[in-house]
Amino acid sequence: MKNNEEKIFNGGDVGLGSWRAGLLASIAIFSEYLNILSSSSDMTGSVSDLDHQVWILQGQMLVTVPRTNSVASVTVTVLPCKYPESLEQGKGNPIYLGIQNPDMCLCCEETDGQPTLQLKEEKILDLYNQPEPVKPFLFYHAQTGTTSTFESVAFSGWFIASSKKGQPIFLTSEQGKSYNINFNFYRKP
Repeated sequence: MKNNEEKIFNGGDVGLGSWRAGLLASIAIFSEYLNILSSSSDMTGSVSDLDHQVWILQGQMLVTVPRTNSVASVTVTVLPCKYPESLEQGKGNPIYLGIQNPDMCLCCEETDGQPTLQLKEEKILDLYNQPEPVKPFLFYHAQTGTTSTFESVAFSGWFIASSKKGQPIFLTSEQGKSYNINFNFYRKP
C-alpha cells in the first residue's frame, strides 16, 4: 500500500522531481503571462516641449501651442510593444502613441523620399494586439530625468520634434539644431 500511496502522491510513475520541474515551468509561464498583462496597461497624459508648448489637435494635425488654462491639450495614450526583443536594443522602450480617445495614432511613413509624421485612424489596442511589432507606429521612448525623446522605429535617427507655436509636430534627424526633440510627459492619475 505504501508504494501505491507514493505513486499517487508523486503523480503516478512520474517522480516528485519531475512534478516539481513541471510546476516550476508552469509558474514561470504564468508569471510571464502576468508581466504581459501588467505591461499592457496603458498610460495616459499630456505632452509638452521644453518651451512649455502642449500638443493640440487642429484638424488632422498635432500642433504645439503655449500651455495656458484655456488650452485643452490632447490626451496621449502610451502602450508598450509586446515584442521588444525583436527590435533594436539600447535605444529606449518601444511604445505606441495614441492620440484622442485614442482612436488615432502617430505613424511614420515616407513621403516624397522623406520620413514624415502622420496621424492615422488606428486603435492603439489593435496595434498592440498584432502578432508582431507594427514598426511605422512604434517609437523608442528614451527618458533622462523628466525629459523624454521619441525616436521612430521605422526610421532610425528620426525624432518627433516641435518648433514654433502653432506649427505641427514633425520628424527631424537634426538633433540639437533649432528644433526641440525633448518633451515632458505628464501622466494622468
